[in-house]
Amino acid sequence: MKQRPLDGIRILEIGGYISLPLGTSLLCSLGAEVVKVEKPQVGEDFRRHQNDESPYFRQYNHGKRSLSIDLKKPEAIDLVKSLVPKFDVVMENLRPGKIDALGLGADVCRELRPDIVFGSVTGFGASGPLADRPAYDTIGHAFGGLYSIWGEEGHPQLAGGLSADLITGITVATGVLAALFGRERTGHGQRFETSIMEAVSVLTTDSITQAFELGFDPTRTSRHPQAQNFCVPTSDHKFIAVHLSSSQKFWQSLCRAMDRWDLAEDPRFAEYRPREANYFELAPIVEKRFSTQDYAHWERVLKENDVPFAPVLSISGYLQNEQIRHLQIADEQEDGLSLVRAPWQFDGERPERRGRAPRVGADTRSVAGEAIGEQEVDDLIASGVLWADEE
Repeated sequence: MKQRPLDGIRILEIGGYISLPLGTSLLCSLGAEVVKVEKPQVGEDFRRHQNDESPYFRQYNHGKRSLSIDLKKPEAIDLVKSLVPKFDVVMENLRPGKIDALGLGADVCRELRPDIVFGSVTGFGASGPLADRPAYDTIGHAFGGLYSIWGEEGHPQLAGGLSADLITGITVATGVLAALFGRERTGHGQRFETSIMEAVSVLTTDSITQAFELGFDPTRTSRHPQAQNFCVPTSDHKFIAVHLSSSQKFWQSLCRAMDRWDLAEDPRFAEYRPREANYFELAPIVEKRFSTQDYAHWERVLKENDVPFAPVLSISGYLQNEQIRHLQIADEQEDGLSLVRAPWQFDGERPERRGRAPRVGADTRSVAGEAIGEQEVDDLIASGVLWADEE
């Protein structure tokens, strides 16, 4: 893309792990310059002592710049303050109150630049009975009710992968975009806050509605009768997912594809409401029918009958899928790591993940040099306030 939507926007990131860095990574993909404030030498914890070789760090920090600085020292705080006016956005995901204790809170940053957008990301919110507790992705799943709706009734279990941190990252990105748009219209900056708990509410929206409609707390299978969905094996041991929703058309299309029109006329299944009530009688019938033919057969007849379906793919299968490649959803690096690209296209183009993940302190000299002279930079490096990668 010749012109990316956020070209010229500068973001100062004070934090680590996933929930904040994913959000700023998306903004970086859209053209923003993101400077990451990190601890001297080791950098943020998600580097996992691998510097710029950690695949996790690379995924969420590709294209950013690194300012390695010891925020425990007053000279470091003074330097960051002198840099704030040069940035449009300051983002942090430290424990509640920590950024204020450092002297870099929203009020201080607003004094330094009145139109600054200042964002905070926490586990449970900045106030309330749980505000001071630490939180990671698993905590968001558990508190947000996700383990209860993704597990069997009475047997909640850990989920594969993570979702709470990722939805928080998307929430961060949309919050920054909204605040920047507001500033464009009014000339005033804003402070915005979000948390893992607040972001996870997006993922529980449907289940909250379900709980009201059903009159009890939903679990993993509660939505299946309403969604009219199935996950079934084929004769060659592949799996297909089908989702009909409340469409009568798609139900009849499935019956034709299965060559089971008798089901469309069966009073237990003919219309949506009785089909919902008798779903757990229907599901094994559908499963048994699919087990009689191989995947190629079902792919053909489901397409012919316009049934909403998909193969159940592994992650490697997903990355290799022709539609995913067509949409250019991932940038494959030289070592094989797939960097996920921004989930938007602009004028038919998807933003690239430009640059690379920075080494700790790779940009310390140039970023610090925006506020102080070369000799002062040298002095701060010598005193341990700054750390610069000299390779």
